[in-house]
Amino acid sequence: MKEKITLADLQRIIKEGVENAVPSPVWITAEISEITQNPNGHCYLDLVDYKEDQNGVTAKARGMIWSSVNRILKPFFETTAGSPLRAGMHVLLKVQVQYSAIYGLSLSVLDIDPSFTVGELELQRQKTIGRLKKEGMFGMNASLPLPAVPKRFAVISSATAAGYRDFMKHLHENEYGFRFYTELFQAPMQGEEAPAGIIAALEEVAERVEKNPGEFDAAVIIRGGGAAMDLSCFDDYELAVNIAQFPLPVLTGIGHDHDYHVCDMVAHTWLKTPTAVADFILDIFVQEDGYLVSLFHRISLSLSLRIEERKNGLDRLAERLRSGLRESVRRQEARLDLIGYKISSLSPEKILNKGFGLLVIDGKKAESVKDIKEGGRAELVLKDGKVSFVIGGPVIAQIAPETEKE
Repeated sequence: MKEKITLADLQRIIKEGVENAVPSPVWITAEISEITQNPNGHCYLDLVDYKEDQNGVTAKARGMIWSSVNRILKPFFETTAGSPLRAGMHVLLKVQVQYSAIYGLSLSVLDIDPSFTVGELELQRQKTIGRLKKEGMFGMNASLPLPAVPKRFAVISSATAAGYRDFMKHLHENEYGFRFYTELFQAPMQGEEAPAGIIAALEEVAERVEKNPGEFDAAVIIRGGGAAMDLSCFDDYELAVNIAQFPLPVLTGIGHDHDYHVCDMVAHTWLKTPTAVADFILDIFVQEDGYLVSLFHRISLSLSLRIEERKNGLDRLAERLRSGLRESVRRQEARLDLIGYKISSLSPEKILNKGFGLLVIDGKKAESVKDIKEGGRAELVLKDGKVSFVIGGPVIAQIAPETEKE
């Protein structure tokens, strides 16, 4: 007859073996594949280990944080790590190995080290950065030209996010009166679903741009501040690749001043906050407006100088014309004076006063000896009178000068 034992005896033997093999609490590393917060305060964890290439599970166990411990560990972890425990996290846990005849092997969590989780995220972040650099993703989006005055923006954010409201208010209610067009493409901005949601929004924008290339000048990804763990989705490799290869310049404003994520590194322009993104856009317009005002003043000054120069030129030309005209008038007056003098000097009176005489025969001025004929009636006009006679005969009459008559 075969020797036999009950199931309970077998489970008791296993329990003793397991608990004796690991009698004291131990620190283990694992990834949380699933987490359930029970209303009674207990927290149940499914813990796994993966192969180095992440293809396949090498170990799996059930863990639990009893309510008495959870009341202490939960706020401690969230305060230190900046995020609650969630699926996908790598954690360092202090556990006590337990074995139940009914529930099997379980790990009772006694403590948790949040610094390990944060460190693991940073390690993964550095790996992502190295991979992106190796693939030439850095600087790819930054090489796209941003329009000189960008006015149309595809905004990727959550509609209820405070950062989105701050961005919209700051941009659209600006003191300068500049006008912009913005369209919201909604996406989750934290948690495991965030990278895929943001990528889907980017793809929607890209499809619109492909159909209508001028519809948007740039894409804007914004989220208000948050805990480091909440913002770790912006260190996702796939999301970073999509931003790097996006057909439009991508502006990012994620988190507060101290946050700088992989997505910021591959974007066209990284700003610290959503409000800083709005300020960046406004500054472009303020500078352009200042340039145009300066250009207007320079053109006005140039035109004023040109007009003044032309006016001075016209004044100089007018003066030259006036001077030339005066000189021409003087020359003409001198010429007229000369003509008048010549005319005056050629008058019969002037000629007679010089001792010349004028011979008139039969009422006509004798101009040639041929005009002198015997028997002709002649008058010889001198400066002090005239003498009448018949050519070849005696003098008929003599008229004395008027002075002598008197």
